[in-house]
Amino acid sequence: MSAASLSARIARVRPAAIEANVRRLADRAGDASLCAVVKADGYGHGAVTVARAALAGGASWLAVATITEALAVAGAAESVGSDAPVLILAEAAPGLAARAPNECPSRVRFTVASAAGARTLAAAPGPAHAVHLKVDTGMHRMGTLPAELDSVAEALRAAGDRLRLEGVWTHLAVADAPDDPFTAKQMDRFDEALARLRRSGLPTGVVHAANSAGLLAHPNARRDLVRVGISIYGVPPSPALAGVIDLEPALELVSRVTAVRTVAPGESVSYGRHWWAYEPTRVATVAIGYADGIRRDSGSAGVEVLVRGHRCPIVGAVTMDQLMVALHPAIAGEVTTGDEVVLIGRQGSDEITAAEVAQRLGTIAYEVLTAISARVPRVQV
Repeated sequence: MSAASLSARIARVRPAAIEANVRRLADRAGDASLCAVVKADGYGHGAVTVARAALAGGASWLAVATITEALAVAGAAESVGSDAPVLILAEAAPGLAARAPNECPSRVRFTVASAAGARTLAAAPGPAHAVHLKVDTGMHRMGTLPAELDSVAEALRAAGDRLRLEGVWTHLAVADAPDDPFTAKQMDRFDEALARLRRSGLPTGVVHAANSAGLLAHPNARRDLVRVGISIYGVPPSPALAGVIDLEPALELVSRVTAVRTVAPGESVSYGRHWWAYEPTRVATVAIGYADGIRRDSGSAGVEVLVRGHRCPIVGAVTMDQLMVALHPAIAGEVTTGDEVVLIGRQGSDEITAAEVAQRLGTIAYEVLTAISARVPRVQV
């Protein structure tokens, strides 16, 4: 018996939607190659499932955040006969960089973001490594600053044939705000860095800057490769970019009603007694909680779910394994245990998206999706 059949909480993932989204994004990318970002377990969708679907849709690269993720995704590419490279987007910590590269297949590419990182990777055991140099153009999270560019270039040259500079990249901080001029400033800084590297005699190889938002809104950011993450899952990078391209949500999060009761006026629900009934209210208990990735403050934030096609607000504090919803009056007398509850997805004529949930919670859809915990089985449909 499968884990999914034993669980009341399930995330349904549609690989066909991911494949369709990738095809549309690849069309938008034109001559640029498309890299599907499948880190964080494929943004909560399942990295192996997403990698296979993205490759079927036309992605020619895959990207992850860690060496462990790279090994899993490399195996997925191998299983479908793809030769897609797998780029690790973060420079490995010194201890890992000193020993782990020897365990990685040749398709894995490493990011270098500092002179020390280049020297450590060059000294690591095993074969030579293909690397991509990350330039910090204003994100200020990771990458080589302009003042450090010459020292990193020297470290790469000193590595000789131990490191092969295959590409140079940067990351955009506000590409999801189409009118913000900072993206153009970042691209100017990036072009200056590329010119300096070329003058120093280093080949810049595969140049890439655009993320999903860059692909949708900033043509100048589309270079040899575009790295698309959130959009392949059918979610726009920001409300400002919703509708720029037709995307299909690839995940539904559902659970089941486990109890229904009438809460009398003046009675409260859940820990802290933050929600009170002002009239007799039918309240359903749903088998999903913050241990599954539902924020504890969802009720106070106004997050809703779908029950029998009607919107019902979460009430009271979400608990570790369960949450409660106030049933819509139109269905209050009909709902029974076992009824399906949709937290993300469509039911009847209505739909709750990850973007809507994120907006209610004051966050972004990325966090909503990646927060869905491993306790929730992923089922392909």
